[in-house]
Amino acid sequence: MQTFILLATLSPQGLQTLRLTPERLLEVNREIEDLGGRVLNQWAILGHYDFISVIEAPDAAAAARIVRELSARGSATFETLTAMAPDEILG
Repeated sequence: MQTFILLATLSPQGLQTLRLTPERLLEVNREIEDLGGRVLNQWAILGHYDFISVIEAPDAAAAARIVRELSARGSATFETLTAMAPDEILG
């Protein structure tokens, strides 16, 4: 499994959904698992992005499918980063 960082910005619709049904965040995490990924950590953050999630997925194509599915709903946009341990790039 590879590690990816998802930087999420909620749309006005996404903010409204989260305000009315905060448990929706946990439902999205389960959907990520249904799509073949796994949420390792997640934080709400202040600044340009609303959430940062660290996920695992089998490969970059699987991560792209997860982000595509989540983005298609219109409640958030994502910036996706591949995360690697230092020894992966130094060795």
